[in-house]
Amino acid sequence: MIKTFFTGKSRKPIIGLLVAALVVGGISAQATGVLNTPSSGYLLCINSKTKVITYPGTSTCPKGSTKLTIGASGKDGKTLWNGEKDPENTLGSPGDMFINSVTKTLFGPKDLTTGWPAGVSMVGPSGPVGASGTAGANATIAITELFVCDGPDAGTVADEKCKIGMTGPGGGLIFFVDYNDQYEGLNYLEAAPTDGVFAASAATGVWATTVAACGTASNASCQSNSIYTQTGVDLTTIKGLHRGLFGGQAATNAIIAKHSGVALNLFAAGVADSYTAATFNGVSKSDYYLPTKDETELMQKNLNDIGVGGFAGDFYYWSSSEYVAGNTWSQYFYGGLQNATGKNSTNCVRPVRAF
Repeated sequence: MIKTFFTGKSRKPIIGLLVAALVVGGISAQATGVLNTPSSGYLLCINSKTKVITYPGTSTCPKGSTKLTIGASGKDGKTLWNGEKDPENTLGSPGDMFINSVTKTLFGPKDLTTGWPAGVSMVGPSGPVGASGTAGANATIAITELFVCDGPDAGTVADEKCKIGMTGPGGGLIFFVDYNDQYEGLNYLEAAPTDGVFAASAATGVWATTVAACGTASNASCQSNSIYTQTGVDLTTIKGLHRGLFGGQAATNAIIAKHSGVALNLFAAGVADSYTAATFNGVSKSDYYLPTKDETELMQKNLNDIGVGGFAGDFYYWSSSEYVAGNTWSQYFYGGLQNATGKNSTNCVRPVRAF
């Protein structure tokens, strides 16, 4: 019969060494009757080709296998034991076998005089080590302006991740950070260190000139007609984009396109586009544009309201966001109000850059 010593479980796969041991121990074959019970014995199947023994837990063996029943009461009454540690000499009778279920070691048959012999491992040798896989490509991280700002005291704390109020790479102040990662490819808005200057060093100027390039036919004065030729839904969509954050560059480009041949220092978008900041940390930035209505509003709230940025007090600043044909949005920095202002009015310009 099969008996368990200590706490262990019988194992299904057993190598050919077990076959020899069982035969030597006097375990008899049984071809018929109910199997897999303590009284009738347990069926093992021997693969005729591989000599591997399996315990199917059924009354039949697969085709090509020989049946071997162990544990049934026979003439010699030999027993196969198993447990979680090696057998003690007080266990079992001569001819018994024992399997250590933890180390997968087979002991037996037990000798009448010397007791249990040294065990034999039922685990085969390790197979050869497989070939090494192909090395992966080295990852690279691009270091950009995303992590280059100076602290509130310009130039004293370099190479920090930018925050609102810090000095940006162009020497101006950061007034917006895309903390929620809403805008693909752009993360910050930086106000220029100073206002833009119009012709003859004037601090203020018009939004558009009278150049005859605007209106639906692109042949009317840009001071009293729209710079856009789109209508309906298309016009609403493009004006929406040119009013939001990071939309100022596209709006500036559209205004400048209508002023072909006109000196840039004669109109607001041209002044912003031609702005070049003084050298800061060895670099001079020139990628400025006229901010949208939303961008000028954030400059007023995040910089001017806390007393930084050097904005002109009781003045309006132009945005690049057209309101209707002859009017555009402007920002009053003294009180925070936004107005629709005639394009022939004269206001200040504070260029901004995005990165």
